[in-house]
Amino acid sequence: MSKSIFRRKSVNKILADVASGFSDSEHPGTVSQLEKALNVKDLTLMGIAAVVGAGIFSTIGEASFNGGPGVTLLFILTAITCGFSALCYAEFASRIPVAGSAYTYAYASFGELIAWIIGWDLLMEYAIGNIAVAISWSEYFVNLLEGFNIRMPTYLTMDYFSAFTAHEKIQQLTASGHVADITDRMKIAASAWATAPGTGDIKFIANLPALGIVFIITYLVYIGIRETKKATNAMVYLKIIIVIAVIVIGFFYVTPANWHPFLPNGFSGVMKGVSGVFFAYIGFDAISTTAEECQNPQRDLPRGMIYSLIICTVLYILIALVLTGMVNYKDLQVGDPLAYVFAKVGLKNISYVISISAVVATASVLLIFQLGQPRIWMSMSRDGLLPKAFSRIHPKFKTPSFATVVTGFVVAIPALFLNLTEVTNLTSIGTLFAFVLVCGGVLLLPREATVKGKFQLPYINSQFIVPVLFIVGIVVFNGKIMNLFSGTNLHEKFPYFLFILLSATLTVLAFVKKLSLIPVLGLVSCFYLMAELEYQSWIRFLAWLIIGLIIYFSYGYKHSIMGKGENAELER
Repeated sequence: MSKSIFRRKSVNKILADVASGFSDSEHPGTVSQLEKALNVKDLTLMGIAAVVGAGIFSTIGEASFNGGPGVTLLFILTAITCGFSALCYAEFASRIPVAGSAYTYAYASFGELIAWIIGWDLLMEYAIGNIAVAISWSEYFVNLLEGFNIRMPTYLTMDYFSAFTAHEKIQQLTASGHVADITDRMKIAASAWATAPGTGDIKFIANLPALGIVFIITYLVYIGIRETKKATNAMVYLKIIIVIAVIVIGFFYVTPANWHPFLPNGFSGVMKGVSGVFFAYIGFDAISTTAEECQNPQRDLPRGMIYSLIICTVLYILIALVLTGMVNYKDLQVGDPLAYVFAKVGLKNISYVISISAVVATASVLLIFQLGQPRIWMSMSRDGLLPKAFSRIHPKFKTPSFATVVTGFVVAIPALFLNLTEVTNLTSIGTLFAFVLVCGGVLLLPREATVKGKFQLPYINSQFIVPVLFIVGIVVFNGKIMNLFSGTNLHEKFPYFLFILLSATLTVLAFVKKLSLIPVLGLVSCFYLMAELEYQSWIRFLAWLIIGLIIYFSYGYKHSIMGKGENAELER
C-alpha cells in the first residue's frame, strides 16, 4: 500500500497541532507560537490596507482606458465575486483559525496534493503581487521626489525591459514617420536606455526605489506583529482621509459629458480591465493568514474580511466615477491616474498630495502582502512540505523569521527588473485560482450546527436557482458561445470551454446534491474571471504549477508529516 497524495488533514488535527505548539527539532526550546495581538478593527484596517493601494492609484487608469465610465460595472461585478469568496474564506477561517489561508483550508477539504498546489499558487500570488506593488510604489515615489526638484537617474527607476522596448519603439515610429505617436512615457523610458552605463545591449538598468521599499517593509514585518499593526493602522487612516478628500474635491471638477458614452468599447472593453481591477481587490484574503495572531479569530476574521471589502468597493466605485468624469477616458492610460487627472485640471498641489498618499497606500499594501507570504511558507513547513527552517519562530519578535527574510529577497530582486503589466496578469490568475479552490472546498465541508460567536455561511438551496441561472446564461451569451467553435486560434478559447464545462457540471451537482448557493456562485464567477484573462497568463500559470509539482514530488511528498504518519501506521 502506497502513501496517498490526497491524504487529508482533519480540522481537529490542525487545531490540536496549533494548540500544542509546533517545535523545531533542530532548535529545541525555541518559541513555537505567534503573538495574539489583532482584533476586528485591526483586521478591517489590514483588509483596507491590502485592497486600497496599487489598484486605486495605478491599474485603475488602464482599466478605465479600456472600459470607459462603464468600468464601474466591472468594479461591482468583481466586488460581488470577491464577496462570495470572502464569505467562503470566512467560513473556513471560523472553522480553522490557523495561519496558512487557502493552503490550510485545502489540506482539510481536498487533501495534500491540492493543498500543495494552492500553497504553491499562493506563493506566486503574494510574491508577484508584492513585486507589482513595489514597482507601483517606485513610480509614485519618483514622482513625489520630482515635486521637490529631486531627480534620480531614470535608469535607476525602471526595469530593463521597459527601457529597451521604448528605445526600440521610438526608433520604429521615427523611421515610419509616426512621431506624433511617441508618448511622454516612451521618451522617459527611452532616456533611461540612452543614459544607462554599459555598452550595446548590456546596460545597467534597475529599479532601486522598489528594492529599497521591499527591504524596509521586510524589516518591519520581521520585528513583530504589533509594530506591523501600528504602522498599518496609521497608514490606512491617512490614505482613507486623502482618498475621501480626492473624491469630494474631484466631484466639483466632473464634466457629466465625459460619462457619455458609458460603454464606449462595449462590455468586452469593460472586461479587458479584469486583470487590473481584480488586481485592485486582491489582498483581503491576506488577513486570513494572520488567524493565529487574532484574539478571537472565529468572530473577528470573518467580520474583518467582509467589512473591509464593503468599504473598499464603495471607495473604488466613487473613484472610478470621479476619474472618468474629470477627464475623457482616452486620457487615462497612465501609471499614476489620480495624480494625472488633478494635474490635468490645473490642481498641481492636489496632485502632489495624491503622490504622497500613493506612496503611503502602496507601502501599506506591500506591508500586508509581506506579512502574509511568510505565514503560508510557515504552514507548509510545519506539514513537512518545505524545509523546517521556514517554520522557525523568532524567540524575541515571535515572527516566522527565516521565511520573512527569504520573502524579502524573493520579492526585492525581481522588483529590480520586472515589468508591471506582466506581473498583474499573473497575480490575478493565481488569486482567482485560490478563490476557486476555497469556494469548492466549502462545498466539501460537512455542515455544522451554529455556534454562538462563530461565523457560519448561510445555507441557500441551489437546486433550482443554479439550473435557472445556467439556462439564462446560455440564452444571453448564446452568440459568444457559438463563436467559440469558429474562427482561428481555437486553442486560445480553451479557458472558456473549461468554464462552460465547469458550469454545466456544477449545475447538475447543484440539482442532484442541493449544494449551498453562495460557494457555487463564488466558484463559477471566479472561474469566469479567470477565463477572461489573457491566454498567455494561463500558459505561464500552468508552467508555474508544473514547477511546483516537480518540487512536491521530489521533496514535499517524501518529507510530509502526514505521510510519515501513514508509514508508521503501515509498519504496525
